Amino acid sequence: MTRRPPGQAGPGDGEFARVEALAGLAREVDGLRRGLDALLGTPTRVDDLARIVAQLADAFAATPARPGPTVAPSWLAAPTDSEALMGLLEELCRWLHAVFLRYPDGAAVLPECWLWHPDVIEELLWLMSAWRAAYEGRGASVQLAGDWHDRQRPGVVRRLKTAAGSCSRERHQTRPGWAGAPSGATPVPGVEATTSIAWWWAGARDDAPPEPAADKSAGRDGSRIGAAVNGAEHGRWPQ
Repeated sequence: MTRRPPGQAGPGDGEFARVEALAGLAREVDGLRRGLDALLGTPTRVDDLARIVAQLADAFAATPARPGPTVAPSWLAAPTDSEALMGLLEELCRWLHAVFLRYPDGAAVLPECWLWHPDVIEELLWLMSAWRAAYEGRGASVQLAGDWHDRQRPGVVRRLKTAAGSCSRERHQTRPGWAGAPSGATPVPGVEATTSIAWWWAGARDDAPPEPAADKSAGRDGSRIGAAVNGAEHGRWPQ
């Protein structure tokens, strides 16, 4: 047997090399084909994704917005606008006639002088707002209506009975020999100490608080807080 020197190609080696090269080229072509097949499906997947996004957007737009909190009007903190207050009272009177006074216990506890009781108006205004939230608001529900009947309305009826159930228009009239009914807001007790308490809490709250004056009149300092909350004519901060 004749041995070929190293590095010398035999008669069949060129054919074998060509076969190997063709096999490698076939593998590359197959890889390119597979990659092309994957790319050919991309537009379809993009279209499917766009369709899904559009469906989600339509569904979101059709979903009702979550209702925000219901804000009740306040009589005690209402602005000093007579026209606005008149409109608020007219609205309340219509609701009282249509709803609240349909209940016998409601009619029994609402005195004829209820308009002279700011606290009574405040109670009725928020009760009206709660009723509207339960029956007419965007978040109206059976649960809210049940809470209005079971807890809110009976609570207001109970407080009105305590606050003004035995009152009358005559008690708000001024006649010789009659004791005048209280009017206006009750002065805030202890307001004469607001300045000393503010200074103590701001700079020495870990120490004992300032000792209150033995006589309230001796401790009055004419503070701005006292003037604001109790209607004092002259109030100023300490210089």
